Amino acid sequence: MPRPCVIAGASGLVGGFCLRALLDAPDFAPVVSLGRRPLDLSHPKLEQRAVDFGALAELGDLTGAAVFCALGTTIRKAGSKEAFQQVDYVYPLRLAQVARRCGATSFTLVSSVGADASSGNFYLSVKGKLERELGSLGFPSLHIFQPSFLMGDRNESRPAEKIGIAIARALQFTLAGPLRKYRPVEASEVGVAMVSAVRRETAGARRYQWREIRAFEA
Repeated sequence: MPRPCVIAGASGLVGGFCLRALLDAPDFAPVVSLGRRPLDLSHPKLEQRAVDFGALAELGDLTGAAVFCALGTTIRKAGSKEAFQQVDYVYPLRLAQVARRCGATSFTLVSSVGADASSGNFYLSVKGKLERELGSLGFPSLHIFQPSFLMGDRNESRPAEKIGIAIARALQFTLAGPLRKYRPVEASEVGVAMVSAVRRETAGARRYQWREIRAFEA
C-alpha cells in the first residue's frame, strides 16, 4: 500500500526535485504539497494545500506518513536575521511538531554542511539549532541532509552562491578526506536521495553529506 507523504518547500530548487521523485515513486501516495501559493503543476497523486506556516496547527491524520521539508531562504532575501530565522527555523520546526502530533513517523530535512548550534556563524547556528530540536521530537526515522553548495538553475539570483560554486567546482578535487563534504552537489541528486533514504525505512537519526548523497547514485 502506498505511503502518504507531505512536502513543504516544493517550489524551491531541491524541493522541486524531491517532489518530482515522490510523484514518480509508486510507493508514495498521496503526495501533499504545502505552500503559500499553488504550484504550476498537476498530477493524479498531487494534492496542494495553501497554508500559513506561521500559524500551522493541524494537518489531519498523518499516521505513518513521511514528511519532507525543503523550506529555506537566505538572510539577504529574507531581509533580516529575524526573518531568515522565521523561515529556516520556526517554520520547519512547527511543521515537524504538528506532523509528529498528527502521526507522521518520518521527517526529512534539507539543512547545510557545517550546521552547528554552537557555531559563531548565524546561518549555521540556526541550522544546527533546528537539527537539535528535531532530534527531540521522537520521530522513529529522521533524515538530515547537509549539502554544501547546490548546483542547479534557480528562479532567483544568488551572486555570492554562484561565486562560491565556481570556486568549489574548480577546487573540488583538492577537497579530499574530511574536506570532501564541502564539494558542490547537484540539487537534483539531493532531491532524489531524500526520497531514496526514506524508502530504505531505516530507524533512528541519520545525516547525509556529499559522500552519502552521492552514494545513492552508485
